[in-house]
Amino acid sequence: MNEKSFERKNELLKAALDEFTQKNYENSSLNTIIKNAGISKGTFYYHFQDKKSLYFFLLETAVKAKWEFINNRINEIQQDTRGKDIFDEFKLQAQIGMEFALHFPQYHQLSIMFAREKGNKIYEEAKSSFHPDTESMMKEIVKKGRKNGDLKESFSEEFMVKLLTYLFTNFDEIFSLEEDFQLEKMVENLNNYVEFMKHGMGK
Repeated sequence: MNEKSFERKNELLKAALDEFTQKNYENSSLNTIIKNAGISKGTFYYHFQDKKSLYFFLLETAVKAKWEFINNRINEIQQDTRGKDIFDEFKLQAQIGMEFALHFPQYHQLSIMFAREKGNKIYEEAKSSFHPDTESMMKEIVKKGRKNGDLKESFSEEFMVKLLTYLFTNFDEIFSLEEDFQLEKMVENLNNYVEFMKHGMGK
């Protein structure tokens, strides 16, 4: 997106969020978004290349907002995280993620609609676009986990970063039933997911 601000930017993003949370990407109408935002096509194309660039910008904005919310909440309850390992922190992030969904329901709905794009080209393009940022964040988490003795030294840092990145970025491909998108079920699945990472299936 062109970083230069414009008068009805917030209206455009709200109109886009309304459209992308009610329809899948293919059926979403850029003309409807532009009309509801009350801007001209010329203004839109000055700031965004096309519908896809707007869609990606919204997805990225939602992801950044979620991580900012999670980090702020973790800082607020920092004393409660003492003595907890990396896996406890993953669970805490899942719980805070539910809080985020309650505070920002449209961003949560956008993530649900995006998960339902699985199998479509737009899904793969977006996942590959955001993957490097996810891997970078995971690298910091793994470094902290190794430093605190939460992770086995027998596995290389690179191996654990790649594995954990894959597990978390493909979570919605494993849990994709309608009931899995209910907030309580999502947290339950995430907690079980983390328990599996920590202990595996062996006795």
